[in-house]
Amino acid sequence: MKIRIADIIEESFVDGEGVRFAIFVQGCHHNCKGCHNPATHDFNGGKLVDTEQIIVKFKNAPLISGITLTGGEPLCQIKAVTELAIAAKESGLSVWCYTGCVYEELIGNLNESDKRFFTLDEISHFLKYVDVLVDGPFIESQRDLTMSFCGSRNQRLIDIPKSRDQKIFIPWTSH
Repeated sequence: MKIRIADIIEESFVDGEGVRFAIFVQGCHHNCKGCHNPATHDFNGGKLVDTEQIIVKFKNAPLISGITLTGGEPLCQIKAVTELAIAAKESGLSVWCYTGCVYEELIGNLNESDKRFFTLDEISHFLKYVDVLVDGPFIESQRDLTMSFCGSRNQRLIDIPKSRDQKIFIPWTSH
């Protein structure tokens, strides 16, 4: 399967807990004002690569504790990021995903702009393989550099397995 990416950082210390293999997906429909990664917004930018190439790279990265799907908006390429998440979990790695979408919408009532890219069923399947979801658009007026792993105060770190089991939002806490 092909995925359009902007970049990969094979050993990131800022894109989640531990040493992360960060995959910056190309394309984003949120276009947040003040985004730290505006070069990832163009859906025709970046480069098209095979997901298997990425999987081989992270399976052979001895220092990482997991992968981080970021971007851009990873959910705009839901099939490809699901494949990456499944491979990561099968390799014993954790999966973090950054999204400009809001968790409650992803599990119940997609807005019209998101419906162009994915369905509730696709999101539900994907979230089975996600450990931490960082949700919400970047809001420049709520920018907060003191937060770990987030850029603005509206964004949340969500423990997806616990949230899914209890059917309510459960915040992620560092291990």
